Amino acid sequence: MKTSPAAGRPAAAPRPATTGTADRSSSGAPDEAARGAAGVHRGDADLSAVGALLADPGRCRVLLALDDGRALPASLLAAEAGVAPSTASGHLRKLVDAGMLTVERHGRHRYYRLAGEHVARLLELLAQLSPAQPVRSLRQGTRAQALRRARTCYDHLAGRLGVELMRALLEKAHLVGGDGVFDPSVAARDRLSGFGHDIDYRLTPEGETFLAALGVTWPPRRAAVRYCVDWSEQRHHLAGALGRGLHDRLLALGWFTRAPASRAVHLTEAGRAGLADTFGVVLDD
Repeated sequence: MKTSPAAGRPAAAPRPATTGTADRSSSGAPDEAARGAAGVHRGDADLSAVGALLADPGRCRVLLALDDGRALPASLLAAEAGVAPSTASGHLRKLVDAGMLTVERHGRHRYYRLAGEHVARLLELLAQLSPAQPVRSLRQGTRAQALRRARTCYDHLAGRLGVELMRALLEKAHLVGGDGVFDPSVAARDRLSGFGHDIDYRLTPEGETFLAALGVTWPPRRAAVRYCVDWSEQRHHLAGALGRGLHDRLLALGWFTRAPASRAVHLTEAGRAGLADTFGVVLDD
């Protein structure tokens, strides 16, 4: 089975060199000032710092625009946030400094992306806790409906599309271990949104054959089968390496396209036919 190479990670910044006299007292014991500078004594996490960062609606719109794992240029993120490019630069700098975004330069342009899956999980949890924004226009209503119908959750499919794909794999016994239903009355560690932990889903040999015939591959250095509790559907959708592989294959087949600056995905005519024929999934508009 083909696999995709693991994404490279930026190397950690080198630590400054120290000498024996710089961190030890004359008695040979570690110097107190050096221990404090090294961060041995630390207080509680400063949640207010993250809260202040997310208190600005423009910065939140930037983060949500990047929640599908893509890297987007600053100009597009400024338009998504509804602010001037100079204001967006300030927002992006703060998010990078806080470790929520990374930036890479391509020619004259800088592209930003979420710093990792941990940031995406935070956004999904906050989405569950946050009240829905009031819909004041047809455009906003259409966009909200599109997100509920089909969207990405970092690097895999979510919304009704993601849930229905998971349901189809379970009904065909390509996945086993659970029924795809989130039941809060029996949940131990699972919550209304985010990565699931209670159910041990497994890919069957029949499922592996089915996905191989479809051309689905997935990276080897991640757990193959994971799931999320979908915040809009309150059911399970497929995550992990297999979720990433399925997303990438359906995109390559042209079954859906991604919205320019949101997590919504839009099914094509080929996608509607393919989902019906291959998975028995039909999404009503």
